[in-house]
Amino acid sequence: MTLLYTPAPAEADPARRPAPAAAPQQVPHRIADDAEAIAVAKQLAARFAPEAALRDRERRLPWTELEAFSASGLWGITVPREFGGAGVSAGTLAEVIALIAAADGSLGQIPQNHFYALEVLRVGGTPAQQRFFYERALAGERFGNALAEIGHKDFKRRTRIDPDGDGYRVDGRKFYCTGALYAHWIPTLVVARQDDRDVTQIAFVPRTAAGVSIEDDWDGFGQRVTGSGSVTFDQVRVERDWVVPFQASFDAPTTIGPFAQILHAAIDLGIGRGAFAAALPFVRDHARPWIDARVARAADDPLTIHQVGEVAVRLRAAEALVRRAGRFVDAAQRAPDEQSVAAASVVVAEARALTTTASLLAGSKLFELGGTASTLDGLGLDRFWRNARTHTLHDPVRWKYHAVGNYYLNDKLPPRHGAL
Repeated sequence: MTLLYTPAPAEADPARRPAPAAAPQQVPHRIADDAEAIAVAKQLAARFAPEAALRDRERRLPWTELEAFSASGLWGITVPREFGGAGVSAGTLAEVIALIAAADGSLGQIPQNHFYALEVLRVGGTPAQQRFFYERALAGERFGNALAEIGHKDFKRRTRIDPDGDGYRVDGRKFYCTGALYAHWIPTLVVARQDDRDVTQIAFVPRTAAGVSIEDDWDGFGQRVTGSGSVTFDQVRVERDWVVPFQASFDAPTTIGPFAQILHAAIDLGIGRGAFAAALPFVRDHARPWIDARVARAADDPLTIHQVGEVAVRLRAAEALVRRAGRFVDAAQRAPDEQSVAAASVVVAEARALTTTASLLAGSKLFELGGTASTLDGLGLDRFWRNARTHTLHDPVRWKYHAVGNYYLNDKLPPRHGAL
């Protein structure tokens, strides 16, 4: 396969089109179980945290950190045991993501679509497809995504896949492609014409395939180095065995939606934890108490103490809901039916509602309790709120409450899609 990277226009910043991900330089460590996954994530989080603010400020793409992340074996922990992986629980995966996101929100988000792709394969892939791509994941290859499109007010996908001999051609343009520029494979949501109707599929496109062009044009004020930019497919050839049914994954009850959403909840939880962890020493060592408190230290200000307690309680509650959600996702994966999947979706929606508000609260209170000094640019403390505000916009929390309320009040099962 030809290594091709589309050259940037003369006026474009060359840094926006970084080189493709190199082939894995080492075989990743093979993690044995849930406990080891948590232990490895804690070690990596400690390694990633010190330069997180610098990476954010300079938009420094975390290639070195991602290689360490991949080599750790964490990107293969959801591969089922019968295929050589650890097959960890959804709760363990969520905690792994939260630990990394607390250290660096961008690094916590980058593998989200990798794990989503592995779940799509588990639900809808053939045994041969599962074996092939699970082996690729265990060998250190990363999966990105090219799911969303912009430029239209509807959610209709316009990237198409058409027959081409014994394979297919993909043509279209995507945005919000988190992780794609770091990936070896780009799972792409495509529309195929079958029996006079459009059906959606996931095409696993090699990152280095001819006609694939990636632009690092994500310029959101948060999650700055997630690589969530554009991917263009210009008649890109894909093999028949690289295409997985997708629409059927929502026609029938499956865990793809709640699985995707618990990962989002974990990212927000981690960002909130990171903000809270940063706030405590700043309040103790740098903040000034308000004059009317009549105390020498901000840490002794009774109103400050109260608000720190409020943030702690919200985060602990969010953690509990994420752990609970993990148990429901595990149960639905073991025995997927209309009721188990609906229950998992609702419980995950509850977790997402609280992780959204808790992460935003933690990022905001860091400034309120830290005072004006906490806003100094060199500290980089603003990244927690920016990251939380950006990531929590993936889908509206108001519709989480709607799904939860409708479920309990009217016995209405939530719709089946990737955002619930």
